Amino acid sequence: MKKKHALVIGATGASGQEIVNFLLKDPHYDTVNIFVRRKVDSAEEKLNVNVIDFSKLHLYKDLIKGDVLFSALGTTLKNAGSKDKQYLVDYTYQYEFAKIASENGVDTLSLISSIGANKKSIFFYPKIKGKLEESVELLPFKKIQIYQPPSLIRQVKLMRFGEKVSIKFFQWFNNIGLFKSLKPISVTFLASKIVSNSHLIKKERVTTYKPYDIFN
Repeated sequence: MKKKHALVIGATGASGQEIVNFLLKDPHYDTVNIFVRRKVDSAEEKLNVNVIDFSKLHLYKDLIKGDVLFSALGTTLKNAGSKDKQYLVDYTYQYEFAKIASENGVDTLSLISSIGANKKSIFFYPKIKGKLEESVELLPFKKIQIYQPPSLIRQVKLMRFGEKVSIKFFQWFNNIGLFKSLKPISVTFLASKIVSNSHLIKKERVTTYKPYDIFN
């Protein structure tokens, strides 16, 4: 069995943490290289931590090499402080990192997007995600897997009040048979799907997983 080398951005976020956990347990992956803004302490033998400045990605081009890039980077408007800063994280940093990875021969991109992603959306967040999806599809990856999950149930310590309310709202409607396609899923479940699907051999170059596809 040929061992693969994983690259992960967004590794300290809710979904990224779970992706890294599954990759470290996956025998198909020999190394897990994460790219973070702050030092992460870990005794895991397979884990390589690269502290970088995402605004100067060209300085780290020689480090961005491997087989599969898992892109889980993202922020909220509240945390970013402005739409320009959120765009920087959710589009620019992810696209530029993916561009370098593809140029360095990384075969596969696995990208966490969002339900409703559409570059023509009147709403800012899904518009960013839609634009990012369209942009990365033009990069020379052999395979691209895009995930459009519904509301995510994050780790308890990371959940915001608004997320708790939203999840309770959809769960109530799900219980009476409504909005099944919007049923919230845990970041652990999503990450397990993303890592296991990275081993699939499919004819299609680009595969988009909408909520129904993720559930099934």
